[in-house]
Parts: sequence; structure tokens; C-alpha cells
Amino acid sequence: MAGHADLTLPELALELAPAVARAAVFDGWSDEAVTNAAAEVGLDPAAARLAFPRGALDMVLAWIARIDADMARALPPATLAALPIRERIRRLVQFRLDAAGDREALRRALAVLAMPQNVPQALRAGWHSADAMWRLAGDAATDYNHYTKRAILAGIYAATLAVHAHDESDGGAETRAFLNRRIDGVMQFEKAKARLLDPERPGFSAARFLGRLRYPAR
Repeated sequence: MAGHADLTLPELALELAPAVARAAVFDGWSDEAVTNAAAEVGLDPAAARLAFPRGALDMVLAWIARIDADMARALPPATLAALPIRERIRRLVQFRLDAAGDREALRRALAVLAMPQNVPQALRAGWHSADAMWRLAGDAATDYNHYTKRAILAGIYAATLAVHAHDESDGGAETRAFLNRRIDGVMQFEKAKARLLDPERPGFSAARFLGRLRYPAR
């Protein structure tokens, strides 16, 4: 790999991530995968392994971070600006699904992230990816919507990844249909929420609304 000596270890991990993911199809997210990835790019295997001090977890997290970076380059806000918000989100999620590559590597990555000791890091990575998608989609919310939007999208993305990992339908039709249903559901929810919380709506009372959330009518 040209110029690898000038890279920091996190930068090296990002550079190696696609090759490690390809090797993980056969070798799992393992030192052997790193060795084969290093051979592919012409890097000393011992140096490559230094980029992943926590082994499989760091390999998978670097792969996710690389997809985040590739997504930002491929779909900047200016490219998405003319599209409806649901289409922006759909394209961003679809990019990530396509970037995941071979489903065997994805299934093995999800197994790594599902290990109890790795769940906090997995949740953090999911939140970061959801935040990246919303920012590319042009979201500038700073109130509670900032958090609810990201939490909802992180959940949609995680569920869609699980479907995609086992989708044997022609061209991933099952995954696309699943994603479209989830996005449509969220858009309907957001419209209903906006109407309900509209302070200009006749008869609207924020105090009464919040009170009903806490003490539902019998």
C-alpha cells in the first residue's frame, strides 16, 4: 500500500477495512483475515495487526467507519438536496446495504457485534451511523427531535441489516420492501406527531397533551 508508513493506526484500519471484510467471508473476522488483507494490499501482516488491537471488534468497527466515510463521499448533502426526505434516507440506507458486500461477512460481523461485551460499542456505532445519515439528509434539528430521529433511524437500519443478511430474494427485493415499509411508517408517524404537537392548532394545550401521556384517559 503506497504511503502506508505515513498513516496513523486508525487511518490504517480504515484503509485495510474493505480488504479485511472480503477476507472475512472465508476467514471470519480474524487475524488470518488481516494477514490475507495485508497481502492483498502489500503491507506487512504484523504492522496490519497493530491497527486492530481488540481483534474482531476493531475490524468490524473499522469496516463500519469506512462505510460511513464512503457514504459521505458518495452522497453529500448537495446530491440529495432535491429529493424528498424519505428518498434521501432510503438512498443512504441502501448505499450502506450495498456497501456491506458479501452477506457471509455481514452475518459474521453481526455475530461479533451481538456478543455481550461488544453491545455498547455496537450501539454507539449504530448511533453514529444514524447521525451521519441524518446530517447528509440535511437534518439540522437541535431539540429532542435530534435524538428521536437518530434513535428511530438506528432501529430501522439495524432491523433492515438483519433482513438483508439473510435475504435470498431476487435482487434483494425482500430487503427493499422491508426498508420502504419502515420508512413509510416513520414518515406517517412524523406527520401525525407534527399535527398533534402543532402549537397553532385550535384547542392545543402542551400541558394537557403531556399530562395525557403520563395519565392516559381511562
